[in-house]
Amino acid sequence: MRLRLETFSLELRHTFTISRESQDTSQTVLLALEHDGVTGWGEASPSSFYGHTVDSVRAAIESVAPVLERADPLRFAHVLDELLEPLGGDRAALCAIDLALTDWAAKKLGAPIHRLLGLDPARSPRTSFTIGISSIEHMQEKAREAAGFPILKVKLGTGDDLAIIRALRQVTDATFRVDANCAWDADETIEKSRELEALGVEFIEQPLLPDRLEEMERVHRESALPVIADESSITPEDVPALAGRFHGINIKLVKCGGLLPAIRMVHVARALGLRVMIGCMIESSVGISAGAQIAPLLDYLDLDGAILTRNDPFEGVEIDGGRLVFPTRNGHGAVRRSGAPPSAG
Repeated sequence: MRLRLETFSLELRHTFTISRESQDTSQTVLLALEHDGVTGWGEASPSSFYGHTVDSVRAAIESVAPVLERADPLRFAHVLDELLEPLGGDRAALCAIDLALTDWAAKKLGAPIHRLLGLDPARSPRTSFTIGISSIEHMQEKAREAAGFPILKVKLGTGDDLAIIRALRQVTDATFRVDANCAWDADETIEKSRELEALGVEFIEQPLLPDRLEEMERVHRESALPVIADESSITPEDVPALAGRFHGINIKLVKCGGLLPAIRMVHVARALGLRVMIGCMIESSVGISAGAQIAPLLDYLDLDGAILTRNDPFEGVEIDGGRLVFPTRNGHGAVRRSGAPPSAG
């Protein structure tokens, strides 16, 4: 296989703010694997919260380039299992390779990835649309812009969290999901959960820091709303410790290492009676289209990362009123847009 890496700067339509950071652009790493006239595309949108950068992801992938060049891409499961240790445990790099290999294999075999997995896209739940932290007036404006979405994910972690949800309820009847991104403590979560439930919130995502698992036992027991793990839910090995502390997990491909680890996380979570969600970073339609391939396995979707940008260089799975619209193309379905701007090599 021939390997090609690109770095692309995704420009956001609005400044995107969560409890710990704001951003106007997001750097993503795109990986093309070419073999037998077929190209598979992968992506990793690294997060410093998990210790990843564009440079670290690129360096990790380049370090295993000789292995990839010799590998049989149709035996991608074995290839991926053998790569994590040489990658130094860099799961963001593994994600880019996983997506590129599974895309290549599905194209070579002549089917979309979801079909090879035996999944029916029509059984996919609807995705939410994310409202980042801003002034209450601006958040209301963004909620109005998202009128076609029946589910809104609202970022919280401010001194005005309940006021934000009350104000948003004035302008939309959408179901709310709230994400505190580790900004609350146990007492605050339990107390806020009662009014949030009355305001039409479906669940709370990651209210406490990841190292507060013991406190999450009380939150799990006393919260008026289900709590979903995100920052506490990284790899398949993390999932057993979350039972009895969360009601469900949020899987992100770039955190766990791609589609194969994500599917493992689904199975572990189901065995433990946990609900399952897939989320995303700010990423192109490569990452979003890949994540969408396992949507029929899940309870909740948060796959709006590409539509938050203004210069997505790919087109793939689209979103219409929260519903995923799958292309008829093979693989994960994402292809380079005609005239897409060049990336940094």
